[in-house]
Amino acid sequence: MTTPMVKAEGVHKSFGAAHILKGIDLEVAPREVFCLVGPSGSGKSTFLRCINHLEQINAGRLSVDGELVGYRQKGDKLYELKDSEVALQRRDIGMVFQRFNLFPHMTAIENVMEAPIQVKGEAKAVARARAEKLLDRVGLGDKTKNYPTQLSGGQQQRVAIARALAMEPKLMLFDEPTSALDPELVGDVLDVMRGLAEDGMTMIVVTHEMGFAREVGDALVFMDDGVVVESGHPRDVLGNPQQDRTKSFLSKVL
Repeated sequence: MTTPMVKAEGVHKSFGAAHILKGIDLEVAPREVFCLVGPSGSGKSTFLRCINHLEQINAGRLSVDGELVGYRQKGDKLYELKDSEVALQRRDIGMVFQRFNLFPHMTAIENVMEAPIQVKGEAKAVARARAEKLLDRVGLGDKTKNYPTQLSGGQQQRVAIARALAMEPKLMLFDEPTSALDPELVGDVLDVMRGLAEDGMTMIVVTHEMGFAREVGDALVFMDDGVVVESGHPRDVLGNPQQDRTKSFLSKVL
């Protein structure tokens, strides 16, 4: 049996009295493009942030490539890892946010080089060579010296993807990566993500782009109110939903 790249078992998350995740169970296989869809406030982004321990879960277990995220098990008890240990786990998990979060005082290539140099202690020449290749891969080989303010939103998001890839992660998390973009800029970002899928990158994508989910996704989960309502192959869920809540949601977005 292949070890799942991500395995969630009874994952709960609350913020104060607000119960956001109510027992999430799912598995993501290696090389799989796994899409999470659902209305705003359904818990999709919170779940994504739990995968790399940006948010602590309150109950359940969450593993990446067979290793518990954020915790160590001794006997039947879980103990939270130190920040430095969590940071080591995060090195293997790339994340791309709605907002690009680029360093405004750095050029595109400096943004991509920064983490390998600072986190991995990589030589500048090595980091620069990889950054050049990655920017070329996302179609921005001619923008290496541009600052974020000199780039469109779509270009900034592609730099953010290159920056995440610079750490050579085994898992990529995308939190609605096109939602902050003008419609004409969405396609370029989705094209980059299609290329990653073709290269076999394991990806979890929170998205409203149903066409992308249908075309590129291997699995799809519809979430609402902190639970998994329906799951299956994207074409099956989107084309023939079984649950009334899924039907209602899709009738508004398709």
